[in-house]
Amino acid sequence: MWFKNLHLYRVHDAVTLGLDDFEFALEQFAFRPVSDREMRRVGWTTPASKRSTVHAHEIQGHRLIAMMRQERLLPAAVVNEEVNERAEAYEQSEGQPLSRRERQLLKEQVLEELLPQAFTRSQRVELWWDTARNLIGINASSRKRAEEVLDLLRQSLGSLKVTPLATKTPPARGMTQWLSDPGSRPASLLLGDRVELRAAEDDGVIGARSVDLDSEEMQSLLEGGRQVSRLSLGSEGQLRAVLHDDLALKSLQFDDALLDEASQTDDGDDPVVRLETDFALMTAALGTFTEQLIEWLGGEADPSAPTEMTP
Repeated sequence: MWFKNLHLYRVHDAVTLGLDDFEFALEQFAFRPVSDREMRRVGWTTPASKRSTVHAHEIQGHRLIAMMRQERLLPAAVVNEEVNERAEAYEQSEGQPLSRRERQLLKEQVLEELLPQAFTRSQRVELWWDTARNLIGINASSRKRAEEVLDLLRQSLGSLKVTPLATKTPPARGMTQWLSDPGSRPASLLLGDRVELRAAEDDGVIGARSVDLDSEEMQSLLEGGRQVSRLSLGSEGQLRAVLHDDLALKSLQFDDALLDEASQTDDGDDPVVRLETDFALMTAALGTFTEQLIEWLGGEADPSAPTEMTP
């Protein structure tokens, strides 16, 4: 269950429910599979295993929950092809084309007929809530999916004030500064060998792997006005990741010592013990690294007054 991606959010004015009340709130929105007539459905699932009944795990103020998302795979091209075939058959038999409204009704009919036959795809998205730091991190590949998890959490709790974590120095500016001026790099920052450079004017992108970030060629590109939009970096003993210009962390790789410690723990083949052991080690690293990242980028920006969102 080690996170691969991380979208970070600051929690504002949160009144943290006790674990029992929190569990009850999640249970009211527990996941149920999509019906024959639904395109998608989301709900809370049990992070440990299908045999578990626990929706929320807490270790030293760190909470773990997981959203299950299920959708039916019905490509638009398949629907449109069927609609076109039926529309052509109607035109040949009736001698006139369908009106716009009739075609829309036909499309709805086709959708209703094909939907129960469509395959389903399920995806689990984990959320880490550091109640001491008032920080939420979501293991999602995109910001859109992370926001979907937050929407479900707002619905479950009644309301939730959060804003994307922001730093005083924008990530693109900070990453560009670290490459163009090696002396500006924080002592605890470890640079990797992956980078993406974006041009300000034409939106052209240059991506490179296994490169010397201090090479003359790299300096020439930076002097030409390009900014770093992605950069691999890390912290000793914690993790490595690719930092994006929206402060998202992708391709997380935790330190081998942490993974070894987790693998050597005797869990008695209990999936809950295994999950909570991994979670405790992972969140200790994530919490420390997040604090370092904020420090590297000049501290946290003063958040604008968040607007309360309710279901």
